Amino acid sequence: MLRAYLGQIGHILVILAFISALVATYTYFISAKNNSKDSDFWRSIARKSFFLHTFFVIGVVLVLFSIIFNKYFEYHYAWDNASLSLPLGYAISCFWQDQEGSFLLWMFWNVILGVVLIFWFRDKKKNFLHFESPMMAIFSAVQAFLTSMIVGAVLFGDFKLGSSPFLLLRESMPNLPVWTTNPDFIPKDGNGLNPLLQNYWMVIHPPTLFLGFATTLIPFAFALAALWKKDYSDWTKIALPWSLVSGVILGTGIMMGAIWAYETLNFGSYWSWDPVENAVYVPWLVLVASIHTMLIARKSSSALKITFILSIAQFILILYSTFLTRSGILGTSSVHSFTDLGLSGQLLIYLLFFVAGAVLLMALRWKYLPKDNKEISTYSTEFWIFLGVTTLTLAAFQITLTTSIPVYNSIAELFNYKLNMAMPTDPLKHYNTFQMWLFIGVIILTGIAQFFWWKRVDKSSVKKLLNPLIITLLISAIAITVTGVNHWQYIILLTAGIFSITANATILLDIIKGNFKVAGGAITHIGVALMLIGIMYSSAYEKVISVNLANEKIFKTEKDNKENVLLYYNRPTQINDFTLDYRGEFVDVRNVPGYIEKKFIQPIPESDFKGIAKADIMDGDKLYVKRGDTLEYEAENTYYQVNYQKKGEKDFNFYPRYQINQKMGNVASPHIKKYWNKDIYSHVNYVTTNEDKEWSVPENYSVAIKDTFFLNDFVAILDNVSPVNELDGLPLQAGDVAAQATLRILERDGERIMKPIFAIKNREVWSKPVISSELGIRAQLLAINPETGKFTFAISRGEKEYIVLKALEKPHINLLWLGTALLVIGMSIASARRFRIALK
Repeated sequence: MLRAYLGQIGHILVILAFISALVATYTYFISAKNNSKDSDFWRSIARKSFFLHTFFVIGVVLVLFSIIFNKYFEYHYAWDNASLSLPLGYAISCFWQDQEGSFLLWMFWNVILGVVLIFWFRDKKKNFLHFESPMMAIFSAVQAFLTSMIVGAVLFGDFKLGSSPFLLLRESMPNLPVWTTNPDFIPKDGNGLNPLLQNYWMVIHPPTLFLGFATTLIPFAFALAALWKKDYSDWTKIALPWSLVSGVILGTGIMMGAIWAYETLNFGSYWSWDPVENAVYVPWLVLVASIHTMLIARKSSSALKITFILSIAQFILILYSTFLTRSGILGTSSVHSFTDLGLSGQLLIYLLFFVAGAVLLMALRWKYLPKDNKEISTYSTEFWIFLGVTTLTLAAFQITLTTSIPVYNSIAELFNYKLNMAMPTDPLKHYNTFQMWLFIGVIILTGIAQFFWWKRVDKSSVKKLLNPLIITLLISAIAITVTGVNHWQYIILLTAGIFSITANATILLDIIKGNFKVAGGAITHIGVALMLIGIMYSSAYEKVISVNLANEKIFKTEKDNKENVLLYYNRPTQINDFTLDYRGEFVDVRNVPGYIEKKFIQPIPESDFKGIAKADIMDGDKLYVKRGDTLEYEAENTYYQVNYQKKGEKDFNFYPRYQINQKMGNVASPHIKKYWNKDIYSHVNYVTTNEDKEWSVPENYSVAIKDTFFLNDFVAILDNVSPVNELDGLPLQAGDVAAQATLRILERDGERIMKPIFAIKNREVWSKPVISSELGIRAQLLAINPETGKFTFAISRGEKEYIVLKALEKPHINLLWLGTALLVIGMSIASARRFRIALK
């Protein structure tokens, strides 16, 4: 039964949300423009309009969630992203997998923040009330543009306003033949969630990232409101804590994405300088730069001007990143970008509207901004902060310059000129070459600037910096010697990082004696230095474990051949001082800890997530599934158990995942073993499956019990044949008989047992072949001759089961995660302190 009413409700709510956003924008604009008593009247209407808009947006969210969670596959959004086999937790990720849902998530966070600001202005902050109307006019305008992205209405002939998430399948794919015979057709199942998104980080990373997007609107709106109301200095007092909050949330969202990439993708790292990664990272760099200029904006007019520019630029860059990732312009240069839904024109208008408005307002007010009467001294805090801000801005500019290459090509095409500029062939080398040196400068400056900020040095006492410098050189010498840092550029980087840690720790120890609440900056800077050191060690000094000592020609390139090892099933492979042993295929059974060997589960036909247990599934003494019970498992995911043994260390098992997905392409994901000082990171690059195997033409062997026969380079012995009472876990019925043969196969490393079965079931002969993956043999008991006592076997030869594994050791990567945690903690402490100051 079609539930078309849900989509109709959702679509009506979208239209109402769009209209209410326009009304709120207009009424807030009138309130901001009017300084008389009418301003309060218009502000009251504007607030009510924004509250209505919030109600409608939440309604749209609930309707779309209802369609996804209930798996109403008559809707394209549910069919395209969800499936019956998808666990409830990952069903949440379906909401933001497509563009419409991610726009809606952004809108949701915007209205929540907007309501928080309205109540903040209304109830507590009378001194800042004059900022509400211009700020919320900007908020509402942003919401109007975002809502237009999901309206999904066709206007003025062929002009399409947005893309609706509430389209029925027959509306989104009207040319399918099925509609002519069955207009109410509903698919039994959906396409399912992209395998790469079936990860817990994808449940929390996008909401955090889009909350970060939403928070960048606050300093942007404050800056424009200050220009609008000609209140050029007071706004930074309250914009600073909000900017810090935005920096924390957006930075956390970016790092969550890096951790997801590290744990889910198989490129062996957490950052690849992909254009989509860059497009989100650049606004954060500019936001961090604006935070530092806000600190001195009330003392320095130059800093105030730069703060206006950076606070506006960081949100404009968020809009630019949105255009890059959603217009399809990065389609050939990024694996993360969305496909073009025909919204590129809308996105461009969205971007240009706010660029033009902000630039115009800045141009009109620029000459009225305060001017400095004296030059900045080299020994002042402002000088060192300006140096740091300049370096951060240069880092952002360099990334943007390269990331925007597809944009340059598109602009050239508009003028009938082919620019044909190409993205860097080695993006890691390209970006790292510039970014490493710029961030070496940043972390050195964080150490020096802290001393000037806390008045620990001035023109007459610069020598006080010698103590942390001497300590730095001593610690660096020890670290370089012990950890084997042997490249001059990394020696400089490590020394710079240790200097930043030492200098900020010196300040931190002094601050703790007085007031820990002011320690946020020092903690943040230590975190950044640790992150940079962790990146250096884990990337520049990673070690390949899976060295191909046998020189098998697995791949085309020499590098891939050297770094990937071929592991045969149950054949331990010695590599230097450790051993890798591939031990078979496993699956993840729902509500059961660990992984279960695949052979103990019988798949249920026409179901891709249900099976029957062939044996009791237990963990210790606890029974989870009884033999013969139906269970749910991730049938599309196979985990390959690889045992790792090293002398002097406890052995453990890797479980890298490989998914053979016909709809979306095969996916390999790593398994990571974590130590305090390193990670061992492994993933499979190739697997063999039963479907891939080619078997030779069967050869028949007729033998008696205890006979010996030869299978090429193996010797086989028929030990015995005995009756059995069940087949595939099901008892035999009356009149059924079955016998199981025990074949002992002798080979170089020992012996293997194979047990093919012959049965007469429902008066039909039934013979099930068995496969020895480690031998590459398929054996089938074809016939039993009671007169001669002979048993006929069909033996086929095939390829032995194997996987190709790559394993890396990534030293000191925990410094990166520790630094990330300190950055979040430090910025959170700083934002809490700045809120307390602003509220006084």
